[in-house]
Amino acid sequence: MKDVLAISILIDAAGWEIVKDTPFLKNIAPHRKRLNSVFGYSSACIPSIVSGRWPESHRNWCYFVYDPIKSPFRSLSGFRWLPRALTGRRRVRRLLTALVRRRIGFEGYFDLYNIPFDQIHLYDFSEKKSPLKPGGMNCGPNIFDHFKAEKLNYYGSDPDKDEAANYQDLLKVIDEGEIDFAFSYWPKLDGLLHMVGNKSPKVPEKLEAYQKWIDTVVATARQRYKEVRLDVFSDHGMANCDELLNLKSRIEALSVRAPDDYAVVYDSTMARFWFFNDRSRQQVVECLKKIPQGRILPDDELKELGTYFPDHAFGELIFLVKEGVLIVPSHMGERPIRAMHGYHPSDKHSFATICSSEKIPDELTAIPHLCGLMIERAHQAQLLNQSEKSTGRPDMLVEALAK
Repeated sequence: MKDVLAISILIDAAGWEIVKDTPFLKNIAPHRKRLNSVFGYSSACIPSIVSGRWPESHRNWCYFVYDPIKSPFRSLSGFRWLPRALTGRRRVRRLLTALVRRRIGFEGYFDLYNIPFDQIHLYDFSEKKSPLKPGGMNCGPNIFDHFKAEKLNYYGSDPDKDEAANYQDLLKVIDEGEIDFAFSYWPKLDGLLHMVGNKSPKVPEKLEAYQKWIDTVVATARQRYKEVRLDVFSDHGMANCDELLNLKSRIEALSVRAPDDYAVVYDSTMARFWFFNDRSRQQVVECLKKIPQGRILPDDELKELGTYFPDHAFGELIFLVKEGVLIVPSHMGERPIRAMHGYHPSDKHSFATICSSEKIPDELTAIPHLCGLMIERAHQAQLLNQSEKSTGRPDMLVEALAK
């Protein structure tokens, strides 16, 4: 029997406002804290968690970027001639997404979403690799690269499997009793919140289901390890969408046109523009200034948020809406959803959560800091387990680590 197993579980969208007043994990992870998230979507938050860096460093931010030279989607332009009633259907898009993913060989999360086929050849997709695998970052290493280099005996969930399968895999590998550290990613709360909002009774029901899973995980671990150190955390929260903004119609009413004068990606909570002449920049900026539901983010603020890219790869101008506003239609979808994230990190429902069986360090204040915490937990477990194997005196090492 090994001495210690460190377990980290990432529950997508289990934000502070969703968890703080609930009994979730208070029995086995009583220490809890609100964490600052990262500006952007899960495409930015998860890479920040597993790398310990901000998007400006690891360059995983938003999915679609204007890059007609490197676009892998040229062959899809022919779909522009099909009826929009067909190509706009979510089922059709999902089928095409699966086919394109296999043909191109993308290893990360991929979705065609609602990018129009007459313009899709102008865009590239930023997450070609999975940040949840070794070598999965756009720039620099992640925690799995670190563990691989250190030859640490760990388990990481498979991003190609659903959360139920990863839960079963987690139980199996823990029961084998060989690993020092386990990381598992559970995404389904995020999808549920998008559909039902953060006040639905289905949300505490899902948290209760997760509680049962985690209780089983810990119980299984305690049969194979003398001590279990548990950290459960999220990447962001979720805000209900109470106001819809048809930003696309406002911009398309101008005398400038995409893609000749500008390019734009309409995400759910922001619009990202690239300009090809001064006239288009001036008209778009003047239009955006008159929209009270959002604002243009200045470069200084983007730098403070760790999301400023000097090469403007993700957009020359970023327009962000207020919390609770949803851009519809957007390139993420044509129909409203009940809740969304990706608002300003200082907004109430943007904050993430950590629940832990251990005391949470004071300096852990933002989700990129979770990487360092996981590395520390993993190495402590490894050292204690190696000490027990070689000397039978783990208590001496515990005292050394405590100092």
